[in-house]
Amino acid sequence: MTSTTRLNRATLARQLLLAREPLSTPDGARRVVALQAQSPASPYLALWNRLSGFDPATLDAAFADGTVVRATLVRMTLHAVHADDWPVLHGAMAHRLRDGRLYDQRYRSTGLSDVDGDGLLPALTEFAATPRTGADIETMLAERSGVPGRWVWWALRTFAPLRHVPTGGPWAYGPPPATYVAAQGSRSPDEAAQDLVIRYLQAFGPATLQDIGQFSLLTQSAIRHAVTGLGDRLVRLDGRLLDVPGGVLPEEDTVAPPRLLPMWDSILLAYADRSRVVPPAYRPVIFRRNGDVLPAVLVDGQVAGVWRATSDGVEITAFHPLGEAAWHGLTGEARSLRAFLAGRDPAVYARYGHWWQKGLPAAEVRVLT
Repeated sequence: MTSTTRLNRATLARQLLLAREPLSTPDGARRVVALQAQSPASPYLALWNRLSGFDPATLDAAFADGTVVRATLVRMTLHAVHADDWPVLHGAMAHRLRDGRLYDQRYRSTGLSDVDGDGLLPALTEFAATPRTGADIETMLAERSGVPGRWVWWALRTFAPLRHVPTGGPWAYGPPPATYVAAQGSRSPDEAAQDLVIRYLQAFGPATLQDIGQFSLLTQSAIRHAVTGLGDRLVRLDGRLLDVPGGVLPEEDTVAPPRLLPMWDSILLAYADRSRVVPPAYRPVIFRRNGDVLPAVLVDGQVAGVWRATSDGVEITAFHPLGEAAWHGLTGEARSLRAFLAGRDPAVYARYGHWWQKGLPAAEVRVLT
């Protein structure tokens, strides 16, 4: 029987959270498959948690040369992925992303059909062969379609083969407006869906069909079709969990060090059953109703609180009492995090401070310096 604790350790091992590993930044991004990137700082903090001696300048460089790509992919959300994974994730998701937008009432209000939307894609990719701002693309689409371009561009930018171009700022991508450029090499849907399943299991450990669906937003029928096509390239554990042959599955007593995860970290969002990482009682605290996912504190592999950067250090709000050994480990992480942020953005995530002002359950609060 594969216990919840053992699944937790498998997640941490495959996500490089049991020990920081000496990988290059592109290799680290490839190992973990998809780094949530709707906040520009989050991929940097995700890799700081996972790679030994991580230098943020190496991610700047990877974004600049296209080795790591920022694009709308799984869950209809911005992610940073290795360039080799973009064709897989886009090819698997494009149809799902397309339907989610072209059948939405906001796009339909333009009077255009889904066929009209598809017909605009060649012009869009040709126009974006060189970097273009969203405003430039919106104007071009309005001229092509004969209707105001706002909702047309809103729909097409989600599933068109585009990636974001770095625009500067402490985390490579500043606030809007974004700049886009066409990306190449999207795979066929069926083949890409199979590869997505493999890549997900390699990076996130044993999982159910529902977990894969939560990670990707692919339909269950599409996932079952992909799994059937993979045949013996997958194994089953306990009759319900899928995995790749030889996937790392540490013992329950494997030590899990404390970590200070970024907002929207992938391990918090990649499962339908999030109890392997998030205790059910804390789920409504970590996941806010508007979609925000707070920066989480991991202790013994489970969410135990939240953190935020302050002028005095890193403030930890623990949801339950923590032992001094845990606080000692968190102090080391906080010291390292503060040094990491100093040259980039010491007040990272400051705009989300209202969640603390509204009150969070707190057994203990410490500012670690």
